[in-house]
Amino acid sequence: QVQLVESGGGLVQPGASLTLSCAASGRSVNRYSVAWFRQAPGKEREFVAAFFRGVSSTHYVDSVKGRFTISRDNAKNTVTLRMNSLKQEDTGVYYCAADSTLILSGLRSSRAYDYWGKGTQVTVSS
Repeated sequence: QVQLVESGGGLVQPGASLTLSCAASGRSVNRYSVAWFRQAPGKEREFVAAFFRGVSSTHYVDSVKGRFTISRDNAKNTVTLRMNSLKQEDTGVYYCAADSTLILSGLRSSRAYDYWGKGTQVTVSS
């Protein structure tokens, strides 16, 4: 099993940047597809970005393309989400998720992931 711990959230103004980290322990993160999801109050959990396991392909929801970058550091066993030009609609709890067996068509579905962190709050407000 892999354990995931998110960090790096906070309160920022629109237009600012934040970097979220997902630290993995127990297993090597490069054995897994790893994704970031977010959940705003009263809304369903939403896919944000992901690595598909075994390859270097990255995937993003359209609303964050060009602003967010997901990256992986195998030496540190972490996955990072760099968020630039933040907007109020980016507010929510951000979760890191991992799974070793999902197929590409399931990458954007929260139901496909077996392992989750507890989340980190991101608030974008003026």
